[in-house]
Amino acid sequence: MTIVVVIPPSVDPAAAQLTQTSSGPLSAADRDLLIKVRQAGLWEMPAGEYAATRAASQRVKEVGKQIRSEHARLDVMTRQTAQKLGVALPNEPNGDQQSWMAQLAAERGPAFDQDYANLLRAAHGKVFSTLAAVRAGTRNSEIRKFAGEGINFVMRHMTYLESTGLVEHGDLPEAPTPSPIPPTTFVDQKPGLQ
Repeated sequence: MTIVVVIPPSVDPAAAQLTQTSSGPLSAADRDLLIKVRQAGLWEMPAGEYAATRAASQRVKEVGKQIRSEHARLDVMTRQTAQKLGVALPNEPNGDQQSWMAQLAAERGPAFDQDYANLLRAAHGKVFSTLAAVRAGTRNSEIRKFAGEGINFVMRHMTYLESTGLVEHGDLPEAPTPSPIPPTTFVDQKPGLQ
């Protein structure tokens, strides 16, 4: 009696998560980016509305209005891109974002201003890193375009928030440690010594 064993080919987990689209392969990271940007808007738009009535500083009110307005435009782009690519998006912020919204909803005046500037600036720093990493590595032209636009929005928002003078830069995460620079050999390049 002969026994035949069939061993399935090994599957690369990353490749298994790829979906082919007309704009190129769509990865799990590409889908995650759309979800994260959507969730950012779902809490930052209401937070911008809070700024109109809860902020003490006129600059915080202006920044809230700018961010709310720009996130509304970014949300339209996010939903359109997700629809083209068949990505389901959430309709509510994640748990952390909901707690930040609750915190801001309970505050007024200078405490609101301080927390608004710092919570949003920290969140923008995190999504900026995600946008940059996906933009650098995506194989999907729609995601590449979307991530490039998203980077522009996030850069403006970080600048707006920093313009309030309330961002506590010392509380932001440290920049990544650079890779060690390999030692270089310097050669004396005096004329005639080659």
